[in-house]
Amino acid sequence: MKPLWHKLTEMIGRTQKVWYVALLILVLVFPGMTTSYWTDVAFFFGLYILLGLSLNIIVGYAGLFNLGHAAFYAVGAYTTAILNTVLGIPVLYLLPISALAAAFFAYLITKPILHLRGDYLAIVTIGFAEIVRISLINNIGGLTGGPNGLLGISRPELFGMRLYTPTHFYYLVWFLVIMVILAMVRLEDSRLGRAWNYVREDELAAEAMGIDATRTKMLAFVVGSALAGVAGNIYAAKMTMIAPESFGFWESVVIFSIVILGGMGSIPGVVVGAFGMVVWPEIFRGFAEARMLIFGAAMVLMMLFRPQGLWPSPRARRAMESQKKSRPSAKAGTA
Repeated sequence: MKPLWHKLTEMIGRTQKVWYVALLILVLVFPGMTTSYWTDVAFFFGLYILLGLSLNIIVGYAGLFNLGHAAFYAVGAYTTAILNTVLGIPVLYLLPISALAAAFFAYLITKPILHLRGDYLAIVTIGFAEIVRISLINNIGGLTGGPNGLLGISRPELFGMRLYTPTHFYYLVWFLVIMVILAMVRLEDSRLGRAWNYVREDELAAEAMGIDATRTKMLAFVVGSALAGVAGNIYAAKMTMIAPESFGFWESVVIFSIVILGGMGSIPGVVVGAFGMVVWPEIFRGFAEARMLIFGAAMVLMMLFRPQGLWPSPRARRAMESQKKSRPSAKAGTA
């Protein structure tokens, strides 16, 4: 008999289009149904979905452990802040430039370390993220503002309208979330998406089949980092000020937890993981003293009883089911 959770995910899968339409309608009408505080929470929910999707390309699709993803987020934010405050370039014009800057930075720092795997790669990415944070504190070239950060980032303008309210930024970030999800759905079934999956599952076999594993892993880092740069641009525009402490190690841990909590390689899993990491603590803000204790206990229980994540990808779900089916036969064979 299938567990209740499997029945629920199968039922949602059978009515997938209906759920997508319902969620789209909810996204459109949500600001009119609630206060500006919860609209602001929904903005950060969308922002962390973008960050989770960007890391999902690196960790979920290509299988590369990256615990320094906040560094690319910071590059996008600081690129936006510096070019806007120094040169006066409009924030939304800097959206692709922030993505390119983060992608170029990812190319430079990951090219020498792509031969590393697993924990070793994770440790090196932590080191790179700390280097970026400390460099920002030390005020590189007098441009980053040191520990105080940068102030006075201008509000974005779209079709002559200045965006400044929580509702404006809510619609901006959720428009990007929807566009990125549609693009990633197409990317999953593309030649590049399949190459990432092959490299993640068995790099040696993938190379034997003619896939350039180094180039494929590099593309995962570059594409994922570019998307993190986009999130950095939106964050800088929303806050109008940024500082190095916003991009510390804890930020990388939160983004990584979103991917692991939801399920590696799963787009709906990223949404569920972002909800658990961003919205859930806000719902229980009244229990401020105990909410992190409850959250930590929930994470431990999930890792014990559902290590594949709350909403694993179909591939991960099939792998878990095949493992369960093979266990009795293996026992019978040894007997």
